Amino acid sequence: MTDESDEPIEDEDDRGGALRSWIVTFLVALGVFALLRVFVIGVYYVPSGSMLDTIQLGDQLIGEKVSYHFSDPKPGDVVTFDDPDGSGQTLIKRVIATGGQTVDLREGVLYIDGVAQDEPYVEGRPSYPLDQYASFLSGPISYPYTVPDGCIWVMGDNRVNSLDSRYFGAVSIDSVSSHARFIYWPFTDIRGL
Repeated sequence: MTDESDEPIEDEDDRGGALRSWIVTFLVALGVFALLRVFVIGVYYVPSGSMLDTIQLGDQLIGEKVSYHFSDPKPGDVVTFDDPDGSGQTLIKRVIATGGQTVDLREGVLYIDGVAQDEPYVEGRPSYPLDQYASFLSGPISYPYTVPDGCIWVMGDNRVNSLDSRYFGAVSIDSVSSHARFIYWPFTDIRGL
């Protein structure tokens, strides 16, 4: 025979405590996510084809924001940065050269410090100056061009359809927001960068 007095009884205070605990857990998780989003990772949608075929039109990717607090971007890194033309947009390009290096474009070939570059990611597309499209900020860029200290030279992998440093000049390292690391959507494009 069972005694009914041995059955657990939930009172109003226990239910209220469980609800408060759930709300606190949810708010802490939301706070951690917000901190990660602001200080550790960036999530980006790519609306243009300037990085084809490395990054497809409409790809969504994750960039990490921590490493560039301890080191500068290096040639070959794919980075996000603030549009130098002041549009408020975030752009994504590949770092080609860093402060002190000399960029030259001759007959569709990219030279860094006088050495022709092997760039399989451009898939044979030529690298020509964009003098006819030069930004009002930079004016026409003359080559060879020496990248100022504290800056990087960036170019899209789709060299025939990319407004990049050939258009707006070198980019301040301070404007770099992340190192693009991983395409997470669409499913068919998932891969590291």
